[in-house]
Amino acid sequence: MADVSDGVLHTLFRSEQGGHEQVVLCQDRASGLKAVIALHSTALGPALGGTRFYPYATEEEAVADALNLARGMSYKNAMAGLDHGGGKAVIIGDPATDKTEELLLAYGRFVASLGGRYVTACDVGTYVADMDVVARECRWTTGRSPENGGAGDSSVLTAFGVYQGMRASAQHLWGDPSLRGRRIGVAGVGKVGHHLVGHLRKEGAEVVITDVREDAVRRVLDRHPQGVTAVADTEALIRTEGLDVYAPCALGGALNDDSVPVLTAAVVCGAANNQLAHPGVEKDLADRGILYAPDYVVNAGGVIQVADELHGFDFDRCRAKAAKIFDTTLAIFARAKSDGIPPAAAADRIAEQRMVEARASR
Repeated sequence: MADVSDGVLHTLFRSEQGGHEQVVLCQDRASGLKAVIALHSTALGPALGGTRFYPYATEEEAVADALNLARGMSYKNAMAGLDHGGGKAVIIGDPATDKTEELLLAYGRFVASLGGRYVTACDVGTYVADMDVVARECRWTTGRSPENGGAGDSSVLTAFGVYQGMRASAQHLWGDPSLRGRRIGVAGVGKVGHHLVGHLRKEGAEVVITDVREDAVRRVLDRHPQGVTAVADTEALIRTEGLDVYAPCALGGALNDDSVPVLTAAVVCGAANNQLAHPGVEKDLADRGILYAPDYVVNAGGVIQVADELHGFDFDRCRAKAAKIFDTTLAIFARAKSDGIPPAAAADRIAEQRMVEARASR
């Protein structure tokens, strides 16, 4: 028998990062679709999470990402106060060359086959127009355009929630939620990051940005000719002198054994999912005196928006819910202090308690 001790099955069934209820491997040869749908928990309700379209190097890497992202969604939805569990899907491929209408329709049929256990939405590599296509085959699709009964771009409220998390971090660390005059580094100024820069500049923060896409950087610099500068890459950004806040807003794993020791910022608060590369990084941050606002707490504005879409979308109602991320973040910092643990562990405890109580009440 093959040794799978270090493989996907070990992660799924025997590791602390596992515990998923269901993982579905999807393939449609006609369209070229290869996808993974992972449901971590439905304790609080149907699993809700986006669809990532990404050119993974291997199928194993894709499955691992789906598992990690789905688990993160369980915690995010719990901390956001939503009646949804956590799920995530990944489509293997380059969205610039492999995405077709036929592929998205095939994907929609697979999501529909789960009968509502999983509700999908946008993520990296997928957009509102894509969800409109998926919705033609699957009614459990959010993140659609207003013309098709949806709420539109969820990155607007995602950025707003991260901004509230930053304000809470400033309140906790410096006794004042204002970010005026603070120097904030934003790594990744795509769908969410460029909206975040807008909030920061409106309040009077100085912003330093970077992105692997030159056009994304140029768009932000053109929109904000004052108060925004760019550096070559993330390595340069995290070493920028005088940085008050570092906001990872691209892919996960930004906080790792290489980046944490050289971070100059006093606060980390960003939109990226799964920022902690491995267990223990949260302690490394705490040991360095760096305040970490848990990613799945502060970036929950988007999922708040798409969840509301299922009940008849109201932007003002969603914005009010996303504004509460400020209070939730402060509560996590208070719990971390009282329990003598890092904020990431405190957030996990609160989320796990809600999921356990939900299971017990069934």
